Amino acid sequence: MKKIIFALAVLISQFVAQAQIKTPQSSPRAIVSQMVGLTEVDLNYSRPGAKGRPVFGNLVPFGKLWRTGANENTTISFSDDVVIDGKTLKKGKYALYTVPRIESWDVIFYTTTDNWGLPEQFNEANVALKTTVKEEALSKPVENLTIAISNLDNNSATLEISWENSFVSLKFEVPTQKTAMASIDKVLAGPTANDYYSAANYLFQSNSDMGKSLDYVNKSLEMSKVKPFWYLRLKSVIQAKIGDKSGAIETAKLSLEAAEEAKNQDYVKMNKDSIAEWSKK
Repeated sequence: MKKIIFALAVLISQFVAQAQIKTPQSSPRAIVSQMVGLTEVDLNYSRPGAKGRPVFGNLVPFGKLWRTGANENTTISFSDDVVIDGKTLKKGKYALYTVPRIESWDVIFYTTTDNWGLPEQFNEANVALKTTVKEEALSKPVENLTIAISNLDNNSATLEISWENSFVSLKFEVPTQKTAMASIDKVLAGPTANDYYSAANYLFQSNSDMGKSLDYVNKSLEMSKVKPFWYLRLKSVIQAKIGDKSGAIETAKLSLEAAEEAKNQDYVKMNKDSIAEWSKK
């Protein structure tokens, strides 16, 4: 009987563990990803509803720091440095805090993003950027807090916050011209040493054209002021594969010397082992 009761208890506990109740969140999570020019902007926030309550000046007091959402931090991230109100905000992820007022809001980008709501102690040293924007009255109320990225063009966009009858908009500029020109210059300048190395390594690993693989690795070495030990290692194994054992040994010795200087024991061992193997008659 005790065994039966125990077995039933185990079954019931497993059922309870698996049968987790699912209910909708009172402040649903929203995720927004938007490309602005060549810059990726990501928003992650919870959307509380007014639910018949007066919001600003009541649920959200005027003149006090607000989490700009509910639950965990509202966060925004930029893949490039952006410019806001003439000031540079470094690329990265920030908590978005605001201080609502009747005619204007302070908007704060805060470097610590793992708070539940507001920080226990607000640290001015963690304020990456702070600016003030004008508050505008909406003719039609917004039930749920809405944060959006709008007015897109290649060089800028606006971060917009609307809830109840309040609306604020913050313009940010992205470095599209700089990023595009850097990409153009890089491509038009031709392959880099690393490009040649990658091509040589692919041909070697795929057992394809060893002659071309050797040519590519030689070009990668020609373009490198300091000859990386992994470049030299690749050249040595290509030389060995095409039958040039003496050349492979000389190159492996150079790779060994560079690896010892860099204190990379893996490459030190590989080169020593290869030199010993290729030296056998």
